[in-house]
Amino acid sequence: MTRTKAKPFLKWAGGKTQLLPTIDSFLPETFRNENEVTYIEPFVGGGAMLFYMLQKYPNIKKAVINDINPHLIKTYSVIRDEPYSLVDKLNEIQITFKTLAEYDKQKDLYLDIRSRFNQQHLTDVEEAAYMIFLNRTCFNGLYRENSKGGFNVPFGRYSNPTICDEDLILADSELLQKVEIMNGDFSNTAEHIQGYTFFYFDPPYRPLDATSSFNSYVKESFDDNEQIRLKNFYSDLSDCGCYAMLSNSDCKGRNAEDDFFDRLYEAFFIERVFAKRCINANASQRGTLTELLIRNYENYQGEPTNLFNL
Repeated sequence: MTRTKAKPFLKWAGGKTQLLPTIDSFLPETFRNENEVTYIEPFVGGGAMLFYMLQKYPNIKKAVINDINPHLIKTYSVIRDEPYSLVDKLNEIQITFKTLAEYDKQKDLYLDIRSRFNQQHLTDVEEAAYMIFLNRTCFNGLYRENSKGGFNVPFGRYSNPTICDEDLILADSELLQKVEIMNGDFSNTAEHIQGYTFFYFDPPYRPLDATSSFNSYVKESFDDNEQIRLKNFYSDLSDCGCYAMLSNSDCKGRNAEDDFFDRLYEAFFIERVFAKRCINANASQRGTLTELLIRNYENYQGEPTNLFNL
């Protein structure tokens, strides 16, 4: 039994760590008292919500995660199934990186591994190790792809990055043993509905402006048509009796005339909560903003936080 607390193994733009207590307070009242819960995350990303929920709620008997990013999902699978092989490979990379010492030589290593990562002729363990290395040493810990699906974030500047965190990988691996891991469209997760099922959606956020868009997260864009398709899926789940919560950007907080989500989810309960955003190409746009929490149930443990009269 590892002592390290399981938590995200990657830095991830839009991660939910700071909002976890707030999200928790808006879970359905019945969630905590149900003996056997199926928990599904169709956009798992960095996994902050996943690791939090699995550690706090042992009544989650079945968990399913999905993401469209194959490299990310491969990394989750390797951490679950081959953690010690992954640790060995990361240790090897970490020793090489720190032996180089000079910035230019470390940058050359980074670019070489980035090139190999994009060629995709790799073992599963190599792919996962490179994913973690690139995340720990790239600019701002971003994940971004070009139109051909190649990871293209430049090298960052870190004095002593932790490339191999063995205790964390083992803690995460232990928790992931009860998780089914999928790679594909978010709608495919519906096949795993079983008994009391709770969905948490954290899709690519609708951009507040041109500088805040991270829709290049993968080569497939997540535009307004995709947001509408997601809402239709959300409605279908509601009709099936599933509980669901969804996070997204509060476009109305930036532009009072932009009521895209207020109209799209008008049949559901919309809360506005405060969140601090630290990643934005424009430094003036960093800081505390409101985000949306949308749920398809009324009873919860939190307090209403709406900032607008909807």
